[in-house]
Amino acid sequence: MLINSRAVALLLAVSVAAITTAFLSLVEGVSTSALVIVFCLSFAACFILTFITLEFLIFREVKNLYQAIDKINRQDFKAATEILDDYEPSANPLKRANQQILAYASQKQSEIEELKKMEAFRREFIADVSHELKTPLFAAQGFVLTLLDGAIDDENVRYKFLKKAARSLDGLSMLVQDLLTLTQIESGQITMQFEDFDIRQLTEHVFEQLEEKAAKRAIELQIENPVGEAFWVHADYNRIGQVMTNLINNAIKYGNEGGHVRVSFMADASLVQVTVADDGPGIPREHQRRIFERFYRIEKSRSRKQGGSGLGLAIVKHILEKHGTDINLHSEVGVGTTFTFRLPKADATTE
Repeated sequence: MLINSRAVALLLAVSVAAITTAFLSLVEGVSTSALVIVFCLSFAACFILTFITLEFLIFREVKNLYQAIDKINRQDFKAATEILDDYEPSANPLKRANQQILAYASQKQSEIEELKKMEAFRREFIADVSHELKTPLFAAQGFVLTLLDGAIDDENVRYKFLKKAARSLDGLSMLVQDLLTLTQIESGQITMQFEDFDIRQLTEHVFEQLEEKAAKRAIELQIENPVGEAFWVHADYNRIGQVMTNLINNAIKYGNEGGHVRVSFMADASLVQVTVADDGPGIPREHQRRIFERFYRIEKSRSRKQGGSGLGLAIVKHILEKHGTDINLHSEVGVGTTFTFRLPKADATTE
């Protein structure tokens, strides 16, 4: 006979009803009809109670347990995770054991998905690095080989090609330096050196460094706060300078010619909010989620023509994370792009 909850309940109910009826038959004066009624009631009550107990508390959970184990053996972690979503906390030890197994499967599913994402990211990163390194390297190699093939004898051509080769090698050097910086920040080799400084004054210094580049595109650099108003923050001066340089430089490169790059500050009791905005073409919504990834470019050909390593925003993101804050992006196509982040305010005594 197949062992299941119904068979066990039937055997137990027959046994209990038979024993109960047998003992009752020993009592004098009990009629046969009474014995039949007692047998039927005992059988029905015992069968129902036993069947419900075995079916819902034991056999069903054992079946679910085997199903979960089978899914794990087949490495079907996703299906096991979906089953776990329907479970609620229970006092049943078998159900709790089943939940633990499904929780393990859910954890493994998360780990597998994360590993797949990391693998895809690794492949994409290697491909991007290879391409970014290849472009300036091959360009410089082409110019040098052309010179070696005889163009070096022409003074005008020689100077022109050497200048182009030097420019390509400068781009390669910048890429390697940015990669090194990003790796060192992530690994903790570069630590933030916190101090109190006026971030408005720092921004003015960045403007001075980039004003020639902005002038070539007729872009006006503006600080929107009143002249002389200081905003003291507690942060790493050099790294925040790198953040401001990257953000403002990007706004100049990708903004509209003849446009504006505006920087503004707003302070409350404990934080200073920094905003860098341009009135350029904006960033489409589908690209905004990935804009801080390494080497991610919206328009690859246009971005490479503009120059840069493609790591600027990734460096910005990691520097600000080391400061315990993050950067927010708001962009509308045809309107412009705004980056916002916050830094802790310096002590009032410093001001």
